[in-house]
Amino acid sequence: MGFFDGLWPARTAQFESGNAASNSIQLSRRNATVSLTKQGALTGNLRVNLSWRMRSSDIEGRSSQGSLFRNPLKLFQPEVVQAHTQGMVNVDLDLGCMYELMDGSKGVVQPLGNLIGDLNEPPYIRLSGDDRFGAPSGETVYVNMDHRDKIKRLLFFVYIYDQTPAFDRTHAMVTLYPGNGPRIEIELDERAPEARSCAVFTVENVKEELIVRREVKFVYGFQSELDRLYGFGMQWGRGYKSRA
Repeated sequence: MGFFDGLWPARTAQFESGNAASNSIQLSRRNATVSLTKQGALTGNLRVNLSWRMRSSDIEGRSSQGSLFRNPLKLFQPEVVQAHTQGMVNVDLDLGCMYELMDGSKGVVQPLGNLIGDLNEPPYIRLSGDDRFGAPSGETVYVNMDHRDKIKRLLFFVYIYDQTPAFDRTHAMVTLYPGNGPRIEIELDERAPEARSCAVFTVENVKEELIVRREVKFVYGFQSELDRLYGFGMQWGRGYKSRA
């Protein structure tokens, strides 16, 4: 259960992503910004991907204890598992994007409320799929950079749909794949056991230069709290995801 604002009609669209770059840029607290303009990444689609896995020392129960006799060193290695491979792990991370366009229009693209957006018409942002199990492919949002002059700012965020705090058990990564240039990686590496949402990064049009800024700010609420934090000023209502 969470919150959403605005309605955008669902339309079919073709998605294209740039070739995978052999190198990457890691945004951290010390190195928090990168210019898409200076990277030459201003055409095609910017692909933003969320993936995650779970870490648990007792995820396999007694079966893991027996293996310690055969491999004693495993005692010091916490188990890392894909979230979708263990039935007892039930965390549903969602990727969303709040936007403000140059004409003043605001809204959100997210799985909640089926607000998938549109790639070729406003808001020039579209969600592709809703991964509920932490599969390696994760969730992806596309931004049409050919309409970058119409975008004022974007806020990409991650939230836990079922409201159960689990960021302290979740290793999440958000990766940006520009149409050209290196990929940009942002880890949600700060432990926030009670948080239910996280502002991951912003994209701002600053004097016709698109700047990506790492945020990684955890909050205890949901989209409305992120909205207040970043001043979008939208109205929010309770929403649900389709079971399909």
